[in-house]
Amino acid sequence: MTRQLSVALLCAAALSFGGCATAVPPVEVTRFHNAVPSWAPGTRYAIATAPLDGPAVGMPSIEWNSYRAAVDQQLQRQGLVAAGTGERAPLLVRVSFDRAEQLPGGRRSPVSVGVGGSTGSFGSGVGLGIGINLGGGPKRMADLQLSVRIDDAATGQAIWEGRALTAVRVKAPANQPSLAAAKLAEALFKDFPGESGRTISVP
Repeated sequence: MTRQLSVALLCAAALSFGGCATAVPPVEVTRFHNAVPSWAPGTRYAIATAPLDGPAVGMPSIEWNSYRAAVDQQLQRQGLVAAGTGERAPLLVRVSFDRAEQLPGGRRSPVSVGVGGSTGSFGSGVGLGIGINLGGGPKRMADLQLSVRIDDAATGQAIWEGRALTAVRVKAPANQPSLAAAKLAEALFKDFPGESGRTISVP
């Protein structure tokens, strides 16, 4: 019993000193769809290499690859299969992400990075955490957002889309692209397709 108590106290101390800093904070997730998406197992998809615009031109490739790989993993858990190079696929997946530092007073840095541009169609930005200061506190924070939209490749009609947002300390290991991308993608596809229009918090 004494040993268990000591372990608990050590864990608490580690938490207070940032010993578990690799953990990504809770993620706010919102999904939209007109009907529950359905496709046969093995349906192929292609990830769109959307034109880079604005600050995305300077996007480090390692960060884009981290988010793409994380989304690929989640899509394949839904039974989808990535199409080969040059192969036509019935589903087109658009991925975009944004990372911006928060300034004192809750303002966002005018310099942010992202790729793809707007993915919105169902929600048009409503109920997606816009304007919410997820970071707060005196420490420098970074707002992270991942957006994914699955289209019918033939018609361009959106089948499903969602956004995941969180805020992490700028200097925390959780701000690393690989960790952040994995957490955001996992949260975004949790209990896929999710309740349309509802915002949830994923620990």
